[in-house]
Amino acid sequence: MGRYASGITVIGGLVANEPVGFTCQSFYSVSSAPALVSICVMNSSTSWPRIRSVGRFSVNVLAEGQEHVSHGFARSGGCKWGAVDWTLSPAGNPLVAGSLMWLDCDVFAEHEAGDHHIIIGKVTTMSPADWHESGTPLLYFKGTYRHLRHDPTNGAGR
Repeated sequence: MGRYASGITVIGGLVANEPVGFTCQSFYSVSSAPALVSICVMNSSTSWPRIRSVGRFSVNVLAEGQEHVSHGFARSGGCKWGAVDWTLSPAGNPLVAGSLMWLDCDVFAEHEAGDHHIIIGKVTTMSPADWHESGTPLLYFKGTYRHLRHDPTNGAGR
């Protein structure tokens, strides 16, 4: 599956006034009506059970140049939010400063699947269209962070 390029997100929640979060590269849109998204979380995650307990979470889509954020939230334990600037979303979830976009979600459903949980979130709020207009996504492919390259001959990334 390492040959499938994916974006990188940070999933966050505010638990007892403390921000909690983890890196997640398995994020995708499920439905537009109602607006549903999905994330996959390892069964061994210590962050997800804490976030689940509040019933809502944020999805922060990381931008190019935020590899350090991805690394920081991928490690287990410690104060991950101390190394990044962050604010609270309208729903009270932590948002990573400089992220490409963000979503506020309520937990809609959860399914066990092998060594992971598949979480379906119902989108309640999202970043405005001009949130980070000039940014490009942080990608992960074959075990390495990647970036889109701009092709000046046709104006498209490749």
